[in-house]
Amino acid sequence: MNRLAGVTSPYLLQHADNPVDWWPWGPEAFEEARRRDVPVLLSVGYSACHWCHVMAHESFEDEVVAAYLNEHFVPVKVDREERPDVDAVYMEAVQAATGQGGWPMTVFLTAEAEPFYFGTYFPPESRHGLPSFRQVLEGVAAAWTERRDEVGEVAGRIVRDLSQRTLAHGGEGLPAEAELAQALLGLTREYDEKNRGFGGAPKFPPSMVIEFLLRHHARTGADGALQMAAGTCEAMARGGMYDQLGGGFARYSVDREWVVPHFEKMLYDNALLCRVYAHLWRSTGSEQARRVALETADFMVRELRTAEGGFASALDADSEDADGKHVEGAYYVWTPAQLREVLGPDDAAFAAEYFGVTEEGTFEEGASVLQLPLTGPADEARAAGVRARLLAARELRPRPGRDDKVVAAWNGLAVAALAEAGAYFDRPDLVERATEAADLLVRLHMGPVARLVRTSKDGRAGEHAGVLEDYGDVAEGFLALAAVTGEGVWLEFAGFLLDIVLEHFTGEGGQLYDTADDAEQLIRRPQDPTDSATPAGWTAAAGALLSYAAYTGSEPHRTAAEEALGVVKALGPKAPRFIGWGLAVAEALLDGPREVAVAGPVGGELHRTALLGRAPGAVVAAGETAGSEFPLLADRPMVDGAPTAYVCRHFVCEAPTTDPEVLARALGGAVS
Repeated sequence: MNRLAGVTSPYLLQHADNPVDWWPWGPEAFEEARRRDVPVLLSVGYSACHWCHVMAHESFEDEVVAAYLNEHFVPVKVDREERPDVDAVYMEAVQAATGQGGWPMTVFLTAEAEPFYFGTYFPPESRHGLPSFRQVLEGVAAAWTERRDEVGEVAGRIVRDLSQRTLAHGGEGLPAEAELAQALLGLTREYDEKNRGFGGAPKFPPSMVIEFLLRHHARTGADGALQMAAGTCEAMARGGMYDQLGGGFARYSVDREWVVPHFEKMLYDNALLCRVYAHLWRSTGSEQARRVALETADFMVRELRTAEGGFASALDADSEDADGKHVEGAYYVWTPAQLREVLGPDDAAFAAEYFGVTEEGTFEEGASVLQLPLTGPADEARAAGVRARLLAARELRPRPGRDDKVVAAWNGLAVAALAEAGAYFDRPDLVERATEAADLLVRLHMGPVARLVRTSKDGRAGEHAGVLEDYGDVAEGFLALAAVTGEGVWLEFAGFLLDIVLEHFTGEGGQLYDTADDAEQLIRRPQDPTDSATPAGWTAAAGALLSYAAYTGSEPHRTAAEEALGVVKALGPKAPRFIGWGLAVAEALLDGPREVAVAGPVGGELHRTALLGRAPGAVVAAGETAGSEFPLLADRPMVDGAPTAYVCRHFVCEAPTTDPEVLARALGGAVS
């Protein structure tokens, strides 16, 4: 047992029994490196990372390799999901030096935490142009003892280069029609007309880009935007990336046709996609979008909810196959013989055609990933029965491992998705699950001064400070919950978090930083406005600040949101796929966003109509006017004792209405 015993990260705990004498990230490890005059080996990964597990098995569990590593280095293991700041800083260095990056990430540091040699996965024997891990260790150790001056020069140059990197913020001005039109044109050029989605393989779920496209269509009526959004959602829902039996999405598709997924299931993907499909249903009435949104919500509650009411981070890609070996995708794939064993010959033949299971297989060793390749009519009653029997049989297979840590940001995304899905589809149980997760974030993650901690596990708060995405995404979840429940306390909690953003994360000219000004100082203060698998902290905070300002009329929060969106003006036309949430927030800004006050019962017809409005980023407050915690409801009485809606935008209000149809037209989204 090494120094990782007792930590809260499931990923680090997986390495607690390694013969490698791992240290967690902290000053003690670097002090040990100084004392012994050896370099630090920094290994960064995460629980659901397939190749992280491979390298651990091949090298970190090897007694001979571990002995050499322990003798010549201080090994430090980091969970990138627990310390995204450490990951971001050194990933930037890896990408700058090598032109690529990924996990596992392997970086060699001086005792001052300055990097001087980089890599990702290293095999146990040299192959495919990669040196073996042992060769790398021996080469670095030799350089450290024989060419120390050269190592110091390299480390110093890398740190200087990183410190001189500047961020194009966009200068003066906000993203306007021209920038959003250019972004749409750029997405149109990258759209895969045949297979849907954007770009080639591997193909990731473009959740935030789809949100932008839906908002842009709502605001401008652009049919092309809606077609790209709907086409991509249909392709993902029919492909292998979507779990056709249990619901929920895998991380990405390894091919451009959406056939074979990388099988890990992440909370953040499913939260974002649940919300996107719910919004697609809101825009189009698509029954498929409704089904996928609800099945994904149910997957999160069934498979990821923790005993404390939060949501676990991920399910692994790997699980045991029939021979007891850990194999990627073993839990999810099927052969024709396995179908016959469960269903009998007739239903197996039907299932093979319905789900695209072939004798050759679409994955590995004759197995197939379940899809829905048929677009024509099918016997849906029979399909439902087959699906239920296959799901019951799959439940008997060894399950993938689960990373049980609760990440604040990703739980904020889940709160928003479940709250809205529950409201749209009359599922109060989903709203209850969202409320319970939000309660956990307040009780365990916020503390008495609203400073978030990044993670918790088994009801125990972690030691690491929350980063900007935690503040932005948790505030976003609280604001969505306030809109759905009519409970103003969630608006208040969001305000606490956003005040911290203004005080501790905001720099000159409205720039935002990923870490607080009083957080641990790394070799560089991380700052990245681009959206990747999740909204960047920068754009997440901008969206929450904008919504909070619309709810409260707060000028400082509105100004901060507008200043932060300067980066969308700069990046949106050039790289729209990588700032999708920023573009979605910009759509809300151009539309107002509209402020909707419903004086009347929460959950009533007018309130539901307001929540179903498509106007980009519209904020909704519902409840009794007297004594309300929502500033939007102040001095807005019911008309003739009937529930009444007030819609305002750009400091101008429409006439109050008691008619749901009039309210629906006012929130259709198109600019009048």
